[in-house]
Amino acid sequence: MSSTSNTRTTSGLSQFSSCELSDALIKLSIPHGGHIPDIQLISPGRICSPAYTVKMVLASDTLSPKLTGGHFVDQAKEGHVVVIDAPPEAKSAVWGGLMSAGAIARGATGVVISGNCRDIGEHRKLSFPVYSRSHSTVGQSPFTRPSEVNVPLTIHPRYPSSISASGTSEGLFPAVTVNSGDWVVADEDGVVCVPRELEEKVIELAERGRAIDELCMRDIKEGKGLQASFKLHRG
Repeated sequence: MSSTSNTRTTSGLSQFSSCELSDALIKLSIPHGGHIPDIQLISPGRICSPAYTVKMVLASDTLSPKLTGGHFVDQAKEGHVVVIDAPPEAKSAVWGGLMSAGAIARGATGVVISGNCRDIGEHRKLSFPVYSRSHSTVGQSPFTRPSEVNVPLTIHPRYPSSISASGTSEGLFPAVTVNSGDWVVADEDGVVCVPRELEEKVIELAERGRAIDELCMRDIKEGKGLQASFKLHRG
């Protein structure tokens, strides 16, 4: 894809739900369908924007790079969604109300956090879309720190320690890698990452899938039954 395409902040993906996009990605043999699991809608608002990625580490981590260029929110790109990957063991928040205010000033479209946020009321008052795993009362410092921006993030599902300690990955949901510039779509159903190189194929398949589902819905409402409708239209 051209560099011009990589700098776009609008996409035909915006007309589709996260579910429709996941279905399209599954058809393209993406095993996770782009779905970033366990992340919930905290402050309402739909997102369809390229990702500006942020890697957080524990404050005690002295080996990971130290962020340069100023506060990571001040480096956010206009028209992009901030995507943060925080250490799974961190119980503190990595995003708060002041950050949402700063992100709005930078023209960011929302934030997706593999981790915790806080100041829920402030995000909602600002009408800034926030999606996160959970929330906390304590802030980022002195628990975590930003390490890098615009780097690939591999976001793993969170499982109970008993499952994590079993040493097997059989049947477990795969991790999702989010690259800077990948399309991120978030709505009430969840969060989906569409690799930028698959954008056009995903749009084509999502359009086809929507048309088929509309035919199924029509027939089901008319009482033709799910099995018959699926067989007729889905094959």
